[in-house]
Amino acid sequence: MNIKSLNLFVHLCSSQSFSKTATAMHISPSALSRQIQKLEQEIGQQLLTRDNRSVELTDAGKQLLPVAINIGSEWQQLCHAMQGKEKSLSGEIRLFCSVTASFSHLPELLSDFRLAYPNIELKLSTGDPAQAIHKLMNNEADIVISAMPTQLPARVMFETIGEIPLSVIAPTNLSSFSHELQKNQPDWNEIPFIIPESGTARDRSNTWFKDMKIKPNIYAQVSGHEGVLSMVALGLGVGIAPDVVINNSPVKDKIQRLKVAPIKPFKLGLCCQKSQLENPLINALWQVSKNKFIKT
Repeated sequence: MNIKSLNLFVHLCSSQSFSKTATAMHISPSALSRQIQKLEQEIGQQLLTRDNRSVELTDAGKQLLPVAINIGSEWQQLCHAMQGKEKSLSGEIRLFCSVTASFSHLPELLSDFRLAYPNIELKLSTGDPAQAIHKLMNNEADIVISAMPTQLPARVMFETIGEIPLSVIAPTNLSSFSHELQKNQPDWNEIPFIIPESGTARDRSNTWFKDMKIKPNIYAQVSGHEGVLSMVALGLGVGIAPDVVINNSPVKDKIQRLKVAPIKPFKLGLCCQKSQLENPLINALWQVSKNKFIKT
């Protein structure tokens, strides 16, 4: 068993694709397959079940994954310690955030980080922010930008980088519910709503509905805040979305904020597993974040 084989195994668990891991790790698919087979022989158990499309962990693979991650992390820490403090940190950090966060908050954070640690490579992936904590817990990312969940997992650290207000939005153009919205007291139960499928914004929406005594007529539940804005701009319903997404949206001129009872804002922050703070690379980015986004 060697570190390279374990790193290939960990990446394969994340990508769930031999071709993707082979490309990312600069190895041929056949060589990757041989490395995994050798690892399985050394363990004496099948680690993966695979077909032409997907890869799934066996029970033995699930037991090995956290061990492999820890060994890789400890090996990296040892290498940096042996190199000495006079040498610059180098390596890769896997970072996940929403598309909006990638240009609303990430540039400010990374501008200082890149100057301090030019040899650390960042592998950025974007997607539905409601999946951020899930990806972190499944070791699909080292650090994520996420809203503070109602219950933060015990193994996760959260460092606040901003507070995000939310707004109730409607299309600027005429729609089937425009007349209802123009009333002094609209019948919200008659108005179609487009809301996030899950995540903190969905929780805030549910709380607002409860406070307003609304039984929402839900037209659509959308994965990702950008999709909510697009559907509202098309005149399909009234939506609830974070202001930072609204302000940076290409369709912001086609929507309007409604003057209604306020929705409780949520905290946006940098998250990582507590154990990962022992990794010099992760800790470096964490400390830059703490210094950059000063709390008031």
